[in-house]
Amino acid sequence: MRFRATEPYNPARIHAAAIYCSDGRVGEHFDDFLHNGLNLPRYDRVALPGGAACLAGHQQAHLEEQGVIDELKFLVEVHSLSRVVLIAHEGCAFYTTRLGLTPPRLELMQRADLVRAAAFVHRVTGIDHIEAYFARLKDARIEFEAVEA
Repeated sequence: MRFRATEPYNPARIHAAAIYCSDGRVGEHFDDFLHNGLNLPRYDRVALPGGAACLAGHQQAHLEEQGVIDELKFLVEVHSLSRVVLIAHEGCAFYTTRLGLTPPRLELMQRADLVRAAAFVHRVTGIDHIEAYFARLKDARIEFEAVEA
C-alpha cells in the first residue's frame, strides 16, 4: 500500500511542543485545539498514557518520567523549543486505573499535576513559556480550560 499525504510539507519549526495523553479518543481534539485554538501548527508531540502526569512525581510513572525528560531536553536542544503546552483530560484511564482515583479527587489531582509538571518542565529545560489546560466533554464536544501553572 502507498499513501500520499494531502497536506503539503512545511519545513519551518514553530519551537513549541505539547505533552498530552495518548488516548486516541481525544487526539484529534488535541490537534484541533493546538492548531486552531493556540495557533500552533506543526508542534512537536509527546504523547503517552497520562501525558504530563509522569512529570508530577508519581512513583507509578518513574520510568516514563526519565524518558519524557530526555525527549524534552533533546527537543529543546535540536528544535529550539521555547514553549510547552501540557494537556490533561477528563476521565483519563492513567489516573483511574494506575493511580486508582475517582471523582471528584480525580480532576483535582490532574489539575495539581499540571501545575507540578509545569514547574518541573521549567526546572529541567529552562523554558519560561509553559501553559496547562484541562479538557472535558461538554455537550458531545471537548472544551479546553486554562489551568494556572
